[in-house]
Amino acid sequence: MDYREYLESRPDVMLGKPVIKGTRVTAELILQMLSEGATVENVLSAYPHLLPVHISAVLAYESDGVEEV
Repeated sequence: MDYREYLESRPDVMLGKPVIKGTRVTAELILQMLSEGATVENVLSAYPHLLPVHISAVLAYESDGVEEV
């Protein structure tokens, strides 16, 4: 998956943190929610404008970061 289709990083939005395109929902927030035990369904319920593909994009983004370490 090319997460860049769904994520963007702009200096004028959330201090340049990666966000779901067109939102102020950061990849960091989604990862934090998941790491604290939230399910994908919990995240989508909390942010009904998001789609499952957005969660997949965040996970792909994080996976890329882990591979580079």
